[in-house]
Amino acid sequence: MTEPGDVGMTETTVAEWIGTALVRDVGVRTVFGLAGSGNFRLVSALTARGARFVPARDEGTAAVMADAYARVSGEVGVLSVRQGAGLTNALTGLAEAAKSRTPLLVLAAETSQPSAGSHIDQPGLAAAVGVLPDRVTAASTVRNDLRRAYRTALIERRTVLLSLPLDVQVQPLPDIPMQPVRIWPRLGPSPEAVAGMAEALAQARRPVFLAGRGARHSKEELTQLSERVGALLATTTASRGLFRGNPFSLDVSGAFATPVAAELISAADLVVAWGCALSPWTTRHGTLISDDATVIQVDANPGALGAHHRVDLGVPSDAATAARALTAELDRGGQWAQRYRTPEVAKRLAAEGRWRDVAFEPETEAGRIDPRTLTVALDDLLPAERTVTTDAGNFMGYPAMFLDVPDEDGLVFTQAFQTPGLGLATALGAAVARPDRLTVAALGDGGALMAAGELAAAVRLALGGLPGGPLNGLPGGLLVVVYDDEGYGAEVHHFGPQGYPLDSVRFPPVDLAQIARGYGCEAATVRSLDDLAPLRSWLAGDRARPMLLHAKVTSGQPAWWLAEAFRGD
Repeated sequence: MTEPGDVGMTETTVAEWIGTALVRDVGVRTVFGLAGSGNFRLVSALTARGARFVPARDEGTAAVMADAYARVSGEVGVLSVRQGAGLTNALTGLAEAAKSRTPLLVLAAETSQPSAGSHIDQPGLAAAVGVLPDRVTAASTVRNDLRRAYRTALIERRTVLLSLPLDVQVQPLPDIPMQPVRIWPRLGPSPEAVAGMAEALAQARRPVFLAGRGARHSKEELTQLSERVGALLATTTASRGLFRGNPFSLDVSGAFATPVAAELISAADLVVAWGCALSPWTTRHGTLISDDATVIQVDANPGALGAHHRVDLGVPSDAATAARALTAELDRGGQWAQRYRTPEVAKRLAAEGRWRDVAFEPETEAGRIDPRTLTVALDDLLPAERTVTTDAGNFMGYPAMFLDVPDEDGLVFTQAFQTPGLGLATALGAAVARPDRLTVAALGDGGALMAAGELAAAVRLALGGLPGGPLNGLPGGLLVVVYDDEGYGAEVHHFGPQGYPLDSVRFPPVDLAQIARGYGCEAATVRSLDDLAPLRSWLAGDRARPMLLHAKVTSGQPAWWLAEAFRGD
């Protein structure tokens, strides 16, 4: 390795070295953001080294794109923003990432002079939304500073802000490679914890395993263990698809749970949460878990144990490691009974296990289509290899639950911060991570109008050609479905029955299909199933440009999950 003072050593600047080190020494392939004066040198260094820079029209959506990319790709997401407004614009997206414990590195330029107009308290802003603040203080510390920030994002699964002062960025620096970031062995359970889990399973007759994002890479271990102990399988919304195809999968637990899933989870006498926070959303504010049930929580983050729901045994451990240890312990105890995995339960799940299997009477309204009718039709039309993303709103349960997904990467649910306007950016980040799949962005009319400018980014992505190297388009295609009820449906249905006036949450009609065409998308307005013909043609074609369906949906009744959501406000 070259050392300072060696003959022939290349000299660079701090900004150029950071871009080089991220690509050469860490392996970063993709960076999201918006280039400005404060981060232009860094972006140029990244692309010169071969990274793809995915530009957004706004830093807020760039942050969400980086978040979604990290969730689907399994890599640390990287976001680059300019000083001042670049960071403030990104805060909503960063709050979502921080609450979701997305591994994300934010490289933010920072004004050096407190008297400058763009100067803000960047560490204070970051900390306020749950982001860990850090800073490059000088050329002499940048190698350690960058390594520390990246390692924290990777190992601790945190969103980290690394501030880059403008005067430090231009300081000279010898081009010495950064030391590698080492990943230590995963945290395993203690023998006492394994014995306690085995004893609880021995006593249980109706066990349920509930897997969250922390168990996304533990499918094989949890499936084998569940077969051994006769446990039913469920996931959080964010991990939907993990156990797809398993005859004893309950699909999703929580506000989105089907009636049969809610019934079987409520009847469980043992619930084991694997990499799952047991949040109010997942447990329906605790009502899904019986007061008499034993609750075990396994999580690699010790701070998550018991944070949202009572637990009888908290196990600080990686989910897969704990499952293997428990299986080995049970192997010494002989065979187990079928427990909750009875033929009767399998028959019910085969008949009622998906929301589209639950009978409903379509709502009728002139010139509009029931969102369930629409979504079931889309589920039949769209290819099975798909990535579904959804914005926030009364509508969101329909695409999230009525559209099947192929695996744990199939649904990207950026709803930890519960805000509309993130759905389109989520889809773009997911599409960059998995361009081979059809990406479906399900939006409400409010969220669609918030993010309409990013349709330009969608067209650019679809046609390929990004700074730092082409993406070669999105061969799977990008479909945007707007569920338009001409208002903020969640507020309409929550406050309307209480007698409040609704003028502030109802809006005049907008031709979203025409807006999409103006950005270069293909588009169609849907009022009935007959209006899906343009979608069929688009699916059969090359999907070179994004397709937007402006669906005029009925608005007379709230979604089934809405009352549960407002319980937490």
